[in-house]
Amino acid sequence: MPCRRRFLGYLPLALSGGVAVTGLLGSLPVSAAVLGEQEPQAQKLGYKADTTKVDPKKYPGHKTSQTCANCQLYQGDKGSAAGGCVLFGDKEVAAAGWCSAWEQG
Repeated sequence: MPCRRRFLGYLPLALSGGVAVTGLLGSLPVSAAVLGEQEPQAQKLGYKADTTKVDPKKYPGHKTSQTCANCQLYQGDKGSAAGGCVLFGDKEVAAAGWCSAWEQG
């Protein structure tokens, strides 16, 4: 009987500690998944993680100066290696990448 009372006495403390830990974990930054070149949407738009690897025969209007980092649709921080893109939802694209939807930013 005393063990049960002791357990019930500690229960509110344990629960509040769990809530505190959950709150801390919820505020930690979570890194987004990186878009792979083989994913269907990436292939549909000709996405390459490295703009210098774009096939010039398939995309004759492409210039190597066009990168995700200077695209209007890119949502990454300036100087970051990767960031979000309006077209690819919760996936990150390489700042040095390119796709056929590139628009001057």
